[in-house]
Order: sequence, then structure tokens, then C-alpha cells
Amino acid sequence: MRDAVIVEAVRTPIGKGKPTGALAHVHPVELLAHTLRTLVERSGVDPALIDDVVGGTVDQVGEQAMNTTRYAVLSAGFPESVPATTVDRQCGSSQQAVHFAAQGVLAGAYDLVVACGVESMSRVPMWSNVPEGKDPFGPGVAERYPEGLVPQGISAELIAAKWSLTRERMDDFALSSHRKAAAAWEAGLFDAEVAPLEGVTRDECVRPGGTRETLAGLRPAYHDPRFAERFPQIEWTITAGNASPINDGASAVLITSSETAARLGLRPLARLHSFAVTGSDPLLMLTGVVPATEKVLRRASLTLDDIDLFEVNEAFASVVLAWQQETGADLRRVNVHGGAIALGHPLGASGTRLTTTLVHAMRERGARYALQTMCEAGGLANAMVLERV
Repeated sequence: MRDAVIVEAVRTPIGKGKPTGALAHVHPVELLAHTLRTLVERSGVDPALIDDVVGGTVDQVGEQAMNTTRYAVLSAGFPESVPATTVDRQCGSSQQAVHFAAQGVLAGAYDLVVACGVESMSRVPMWSNVPEGKDPFGPGVAERYPEGLVPQGISAELIAAKWSLTRERMDDFALSSHRKAAAAWEAGLFDAEVAPLEGVTRDECVRPGGTRETLAGLRPAYHDPRFAERFPQIEWTITAGNASPINDGASAVLITSSETAARLGLRPLARLHSFAVTGSDPLLMLTGVVPATEKVLRRASLTLDDIDLFEVNEAFASVVLAWQQETGADLRRVNVHGGAIALGHPLGASGTRLTTTLVHAMRERGARYALQTMCEAGGLANAMVLERV
């Protein structure tokens, strides 16, 4: 029976998603091409053997339009015969790319495939693919949700209110994310996964010196009188300090079967064990990680106690803390090298960034099973279980 294994995983350092960010001068195609080029250099594979490249990008417009992944493949110097496609499952786009790639290997459609993702939020800002005055949802959705949908920040506030998450608790979680990320950098734990680019060697948003007092001084990021009237339970506790920043970055993983890996002399980092994707309430759109976790564990015939490490995307501290309250997971096993609040959240790149960090953490810590899950706009979530080979 065929399996699917990850044999290499790399990412760029993550830059601030603003014009002064360390990677703002790099075209998104070049960001992704850098990870693809590094992936084949580190693995030693002939890129001509790659059956497909599946990439994730969220704002597919402007410099990220026209199937960005295909042009990254060409820029990376791969043969013209190597195909590519770009998918969008919002923040989980490149995790979905991993699912598609691995499922292709399991089905026998691929022998060697890349899953990857990119987002340059400094050059292609969030929502730039929706022109002003245009409605991306349509009349049927408006009829189904007559009071209207909400932005992600409001959803994060609703989650904080529903799960009684205090500002102090979320700020403490954010500080912990920065401390873990800084400690991982100092210990050299990111060296195996990061591919320095044009003199940029470290993630730009990690702030190890933050304090409770500093975070307490930040203003609510999403306060809006209209939503305050509609949702009086919101206490306006989400700030720039306990939410992920906007970022630039790219990441990529190389997936094959154990049989092909042995034939090519590749060392598997982890086996892709089980997959799940689910929908959830689009108002509480970021809570899908809870049912997605439950679903993937059922498919894997595992329990929460079997999982040694978790990667839960830190879009907002409220998301991870609500997930923890619902699942009962041990936070000491969650995002052990820091999460998106510290490292950054370059939308389309985040799925394979989490996977890259997770497979290297599994090897470093001797973990047998690991679980990755991500919340996504529109009320969606991906989850997958990895197993040590």
C-alpha cells in the first residue's frame, strides 16, 4: 500500500508586510521561487522528476495573479515540463496544497510533488482582490445571513467573548509565543528549515523583550460602533499584540512515497498519516479548528493523548485558547517553537510554514505523532496528522 512522506521542508525568513519590511522589495514570484530552488538543492532531486507543484496564495491579484506558482516554477529554473497550480482555501491554502499533494501520491497520480505557498502582503495587501464597492458573497449569502457576515477581527472578538478569554490571558499567550520563537532562534532550531534570502536571515517580527505592561497599552484593533451595537457581549480585547501581524514569506515541502524516497536516496522526515477539512459557522469563522481536530483524530484512530506536538495557527490568541479549552490539549505541546503571533502569518505561505516547522520539531524532539490545524476565513479549517518514520 502506498504512503506519502515529507522528505524536505524549507521556508524563507518572514518579513513585515509593509513597505519598509525586510522582504518588501522581493517580488512574490521570487519569494516562492527561492523556496523551490532551495528545496531541490537541499534534497538533491532532479526537478525534472517533479510531477506537479501545488501552491497556495490568498490574494490572487496583481503581482500574485495568473497562477503565481507556475511562474515561480519557471523562475526557479525547473524544466518547462514541470506543471503547477495555485489554490485558495484562505489562510489554509498551502496546508490544502499539502493535502492535495499527499493525496495525489497516495492515489498513485504523483511520485514526487511539491506543496508550497507564498504571500507578499507588503506588495499585495489583504483584500486587494476585492475592488471597492464590489460584493464577493452574492445575494444568496445575504439572504441566508440577513444581519451580515463579519470580518475576521470581529470573529476573534466573538470567540474571546464566548469562551470568556480575558485580555490578560491572551496577552500572556502572545508573550509566550515570542519567547518560544526567540529561544528557538537562539538554539539554532530554525537553521534547518530557513533559507536566508538576500541578507535576511531571521524572522522580522519576533519580539523577545515584550512585557505585559507594553501589551496592555495597545488599543483594541477592531473596535467598530456598528458591531459594538450588534454584539454587546464583545469587550474589545483583540489588539495588534495578541493577533498575528501581516507578513511576507514563502514555504515549500517535498512529498513522495517511501518507495520512491528509498529509490532516490531521500530521507523521510515524517509520514502524512491522516487528513480532514471541515466547515463551521461563518460568523464564528475561526472555530473550525475544533471540529477539524476531532475529525482528523477519528480518521487517524488516535486520541488527543497520542499527539506529541501540535501546530495550531495563531491567527489570533483567542482562536488557539478557545481550541485548547474545547479539546483539553496541553498547551506545553502547542507551537513549541512559537507561532504566527511571533513568527508571522504570510497568509498563503502559512500552511506549509507550519508543516515545515512541525516536521523539524518532530525530529528534534523525537515526537511520534503531530497534528496541524488552521482556521480559515468563511468558516473553514484543515487538519492533518503526521507520524514519525
